Amino acid sequence: MTTEANRTEALPDGLALTPFDPGFAENPHPALDLLRERDPIHWDDAFKRWVMTRHDDIDALLRDRSLSSDPRNAGEGTFMRLFAGDREGDPSILFLDPPQHTRLRGLVTKAFTPRAVEEMAPRIQQIIDGLLDAVAGRPAFDLIASFAGPLPTIVIAEMLGVDPADRAQFKEWSDIGVSVFDPTLSPEGRARLEQSSVELDAYFRRVIAERRAGPRADLISGLIAAEDQGEKLSEEQIVTMCALLLAAGNVTTTDLIGNGVLALLQHPDQMRLLRDDPSLIKNAVEEMLRYDSPVVEAGRIPLDERTVAGCPVSAGSTLNPMLAAANHDPDVYPEPHRFDITREDTHHHSFGGGVHFCLGAPLARLEARLAIPALLDRFPDLRLAPEPLQYRKLPGFQGLVRLNVLT
Repeated sequence: MTTEANRTEALPDGLALTPFDPGFAENPHPALDLLRERDPIHWDDAFKRWVMTRHDDIDALLRDRSLSSDPRNAGEGTFMRLFAGDREGDPSILFLDPPQHTRLRGLVTKAFTPRAVEEMAPRIQQIIDGLLDAVAGRPAFDLIASFAGPLPTIVIAEMLGVDPADRAQFKEWSDIGVSVFDPTLSPEGRARLEQSSVELDAYFRRVIAERRAGPRADLISGLIAAEDQGEKLSEEQIVTMCALLLAAGNVTTTDLIGNGVLALLQHPDQMRLLRDDPSLIKNAVEEMLRYDSPVVEAGRIPLDERTVAGCPVSAGSTLNPMLAAANHDPDVYPEPHRFDITREDTHHHSFGGGVHFCLGAPLARLEARLAIPALLDRFPDLRLAPEPLQYRKLPGFQGLVRLNVLT
């Protein structure tokens, strides 16, 4: 292992470990494999963070409740402070620690239980069919813009209770909102994000006021009514929760579907297997999540000096467990870079782990399990358009800007 004073210069650092590096954006595994082999807890001096790449180290880290996810506990100049700190107000549930995290999660979790999500399946299928109807008959279309992108936006908008007439504006806010995770955002991009945030904030506050006057069977009404030991969510907490569900939930599900379809198109043998046996879809989605994780990394902060994976780290430092690296550790997965929808062990860390395991995992899984078979059934000759792939430049995430397909 290296230390801050004695790091291995030949190993990837800084931007080379982000989607701003074209090679990493398209395939992060050569860089992550190199780190796992030579320096599994690696000091990245450019971004002041410890990059972790071994499955078992990452698994233990995600389960460690003594570590913080709150960027306000990160030291000045460290990656977590750069990535998510220095913002006004309390952070979202994504960056809160127990007991605040536990309380907030408990108040919203009912909407995302497997049973509650499964009850949404018929409506999600209707949305899928409608999106596919809109592209039927075209010789080619952009899978991201026409299908993988709109689907989760429409689903979460309906869950929240957004007026269908506002969906286009809602989608625009969603697309801009994910840039909140980009620490390299330009001044122009920052201004656009701030303006979008103001507009979305005002929209949610107006809907909250309407639901207080006349509750409906939607998530915002549920958040208003939610109560834990006499405590209710404040308006600020409801707005923050809705904005997080819109931004983080949409981009990750879009990337799950986009990355999953791309993997099938690049592995025709696996596509044939799934077409011949649609019952493989559940296992196939888990392999898609393992093989090409929409979320590449997580973040944790030690509150004291300690040893992590045999390496001394200081309080307030950033620990970046690379979820994509854990999912491709050859000590755990035989032939980890092989895409195999019949793989027996498809467990993965793509939804994080521990107390921060992704709240929306059941919904993301259901959308993918319904969307991908419907797409393959509608377009039996689906194939990639002969053009370079273009990946989103968003740290922490792995996904395509567009995916043009031929029918």
